[in-house]
Amino acid sequence: MEERWRDPDWLAEAIDWVDRRLTEVGRPRTGEPDQVHVRPWATAIKVPTEQGPTWFKADTEELVHEVLATHLVAQRVPARVPPLIADDPDHGWMLMDDAGTRLREVIADERDLSRWYDVLDGAADIARAMEPDVERLVEAGVPDRRLAVLPDRYADLVETADVDQRFRDAVPQVREMAEELASYGVTETLQHDDLHDGQVFVRGDRQLILDWGDAVVSHPFFTLSVTLEGVVAWGLDDVESSVDIAPLVASYLRRYAPERPELADAIPLALRLGWVCRATNTTTVEDLESTRNRLTMFLDGRL
Repeated sequence: MEERWRDPDWLAEAIDWVDRRLTEVGRPRTGEPDQVHVRPWATAIKVPTEQGPTWFKADTEELVHEVLATHLVAQRVPARVPPLIADDPDHGWMLMDDAGTRLREVIADERDLSRWYDVLDGAADIARAMEPDVERLVEAGVPDRRLAVLPDRYADLVETADVDQRFRDAVPQVREMAEELASYGVTETLQHDDLHDGQVFVRGDRQLILDWGDAVVSHPFFTLSVTLEGVVAWGLDDVESSVDIAPLVASYLRRYAPERPELADAIPLALRLGWVCRATNTTTVEDLESTRNRLTMFLDGRL
């Protein structure tokens, strides 16, 4: 697929589309495009204008639903996603304003993890705002990982993947845990499923959440698995479990449902099942080792 992104004819078609969209909004291109990222599943091209850089992104057919997800999030929670200048859902194309500096670089410079509180506020706001769009998102191809189907997706994964028997033996456990988590009555919604410090950008005092290609429809608390256990808990110096994530969990719950303090009891279940969700989410090109690590996080709570 990377060959397609570099194909001169494809690039000419894409840049022509960008030029037409920028001209329509009175913001013509002022220099040569820079194809900054090329991956099997997507490419991103930086396009200069007098008002600052813009970004064109193209997804594979498997991920074209990212356009609708991004479009809807930008509409419902505009403070959390750069405004879309244009989009083409059929092609999987998006054109948006520059989002600023990656959180990863900002944290490395500031030596401070406190921006994650605002990121989780944003995740909570998006989860609540996107509840009405669930069926539309699923129909558009966003993977369905709701609790009613997650155990079956887990069973399919461990049956076909080269993993230890203990993960196959855990199928009944996943079903029981999913049923218990469902009993809390939390509305399932759009969930980013890969919310790490490379997907968040800082512009001024705002933390913006990008890259919705891995998003799924699932339990909103599942985002805490990757974000907190997979990233924040490792701290500034990449040491596992070196940061206490409990204050961040509490902050997220206060934002998500301040009237329901009992939801704190659901967090241990959600943290474990969030890794099941991530392991079964096959919307991107992944290696088997990543799947095994996620399954290990599910059963053991650590690598």
